[in-house]
Amino acid sequence: MDIRRITGDISVSPQISPGDIPAIAAAGFRSVLCNRPDDEEPGQPDYAAVAEAARDAGLEVRSVPIPLGPTPAATIRDFARALDEMERPVLAYCRSGTRCTMLWSMVSYEALGGDEVIRRARAAGYDMAGLIRQIERG
Repeated sequence: MDIRRITGDISVSPQISPGDIPAIAAAGFRSVLCNRPDDEEPGQPDYAAVAEAARDAGLEVRSVPIPLGPTPAATIRDFARALDEMERPVLAYCRSGTRCTMLWSMVSYEALGGDEVIRRARAAGYDMAGLIRQIERG
């Protein structure tokens, strides 16, 4: 498991498995946000199995799948709503953590500004400079 902190309340990770949930709960996370569509790749743990393990550990869990390619506006809204409503700290995961970080960057841009979003994402190991340039170009 490779958990990368973006803020005090939001961390991202590559794909997790049900067996990772006890360590996630022990690390103090209160919620798990799945951003990976089921069946994206053969052999990946499905959301239902991760969700069951998370609930059994007392964690809140939601799924807001982020498809590969252009991100639909509804997905961005659903991601923002999940972050607003879920108990923190939240661990969001996808295949590599990049899409979670991308969505976090989009929904945090207005409040934090481009430089701060880039700094926090970079500290977690993700380069969001190109995305921020796109946002700033409108």
